[in-house]
Amino acid sequence: MATENNNLSEYDKATIPNAKNFRFGIVVSEWNDTITEGLYKGAIEALLDNNVSKENIIRWNVPGSYELIFGCKKMQQQPVDAVIAIGSVIQGETKHFDFVCEGVAQGIKDLNVLHNVPVIFCVLTDNNIQQSIDRSGGKHGNKGTEAAIAAIKMAELNK
Repeated sequence: MATENNNLSEYDKATIPNAKNFRFGIVVSEWNDTITEGLYKGAIEALLDNNVSKENIIRWNVPGSYELIFGCKKMQQQPVDAVIAIGSVIQGETKHFDFVCEGVAQGIKDLNVLHNVPVIFCVLTDNNIQQSIDRSGGKHGNKGTEAAIAAIKMAELNK
């Protein structure tokens, strides 16, 4: 397992660009909200820890992970330097999981190719709820934190 011995929340602040003047959009799926709220908390804490003011963070909710694509597309039209897409898809008994995961990954990839505001993929695609818990503030840290750091770095790259 790739994250078995890694805590996703650990980063070296000295290597992170100054984010004081950047604006970020965060689009959060309401589906599996226990998980997505944990991811959001990690993202917000990391942004604030890296000098982003609360006024420079916009949050929008969408019903599910599939809707993140449209929400992020609309967020790219706002005055933001990067967008973070937060979602959680947990394997069920049908192939629905495969279609949602593939669609969201491809949709966010398309937004990055077609538009000039980077979109960070913070969508957990786990086999079970425990894996999601472990990655949204549990034993593997918080993927939301990692996404926020990626957003800062991509905003700087795009500056």
